[in-house]
Amino acid sequence: MISVSGMRGIVGTDLTPELVARHAAALGAWARSRGRPLVVLGRDARTSGLMFSHAAMAGLMSVGADVIDLGVVPTPTVQLAVEHHHAGAGLILTASHNPIAWNALKLVGPDGIFLDAEAGGQVRALAEQGMPRADWSGIGSVRIDPDAIERHLTLVLALPEIDTGLIRSKRFHVALDCVRGAGGAVIPILLERLGCRMSAINLETDGRFPREPEPIPENLGDLSRLVRESGADIGMAVDPDVDRLALTDELGAPIGEDYTLAFAVRAVLGGRPAGGPQPVVVANLSTSLVVEDAAHDGGARFVRAPVGEANVAASIKAENALIGGEGNGGVILPKLHIGRDAPLGVALILQQLAVANQRPSEIVAAAPRYRIVKAKSPRGADLKALYLAITKRFPDAKQDTRDGLRLAWADRWVHVRPSGTEPIIRYIAEAPSEAQANELIATCQGLA
Repeated sequence: MISVSGMRGIVGTDLTPELVARHAAALGAWARSRGRPLVVLGRDARTSGLMFSHAAMAGLMSVGADVIDLGVVPTPTVQLAVEHHHAGAGLILTASHNPIAWNALKLVGPDGIFLDAEAGGQVRALAEQGMPRADWSGIGSVRIDPDAIERHLTLVLALPEIDTGLIRSKRFHVALDCVRGAGGAVIPILLERLGCRMSAINLETDGRFPREPEPIPENLGDLSRLVRESGADIGMAVDPDVDRLALTDELGAPIGEDYTLAFAVRAVLGGRPAGGPQPVVVANLSTSLVVEDAAHDGGARFVRAPVGEANVAASIKAENALIGGEGNGGVILPKLHIGRDAPLGVALILQQLAVANQRPSEIVAAAPRYRIVKAKSPRGADLKALYLAITKRFPDAKQDTRDGLRLAWADRWVHVRPSGTEPIIRYIAEAPSEAQANELIATCQGLA
């Protein structure tokens, strides 16, 4: 599977050390051609990560690129390290939320943002056509950076949006599930520095996921039980590469990943000084209306972008947005860096809880309620014909065709698009009731 900013596949079948080495070499050659032959390398905790890390180092060194190896770290830590080291590129070995059999390459540009379609295409072309290799005297070097996580946490805690003294005074009790990914190396440290008590599961960083790794409600049963049994104030779960954050309330009920971004938006807008230009909030086309409501309640203009972090990041830059992200639990604060960042999300969620002085369930209950439903089917249908049939079925809807087809009404919407990470078609709908959302999806699927 090839997306805007990289590729992913099943280890040993689609993704091999040879392929990783070749594409790493292409990234190194691309960075070198732009005058910055330094590449930051990081990985999540997947069992294939070390193997692919060695392959990537060999590929990068073979084209004369120097490597800074971070080891097992969150994806946003790599993005920040690219900027810190003024590197020409970053390479992250992670399949994010995909099942345990997968791994992937994510390509980062010198600005710490995932490569856009044009730059990604240039790297792929180099991988396919071949690139000049260094001789014995021009082979790149490797050095270790053991301080990347510490720098990341220091930057988060120094943000003016985070009142560390207020958060510490609350002595929050947080239940945490890191799914045995890279989160175990960073989130417990962050919670400790914010004065939180912690009950945790799956902190080991060995990549042996005890459940499906995507932090969606159906995968958070163990976290929900931990919240109830420990009496925690909130439950938090991260995905394997720690760029997405999901929540449960104090009763252990999952409240949906969209609320992560909604809470973060309220925290940032609520702490903004009075005056100045109207702030802008950016989210993708599949993000819940709860985020749009949070933006409007805070006096912000709300902008939607196509799905994909690179697309959201481009829109954030173009709009000079104050905050943005995706409804999958990804929070982006440009003041920190333009990338989804779960440690940032953790701090902003605790900030909002501290300022609101309410339980998570109370904050959720105070806002308009919507139900979001997601479905998928194999990618076999003629998408153009499907989109045409759907638009004819709903002629009164507002259409957006930048990323598949999104139809919207005042209080509901449906989005049909091909996945960028799996060979499927995704159907996402939101409405005031689950039955209404299910009806939208059923109608669209019935037209396939």
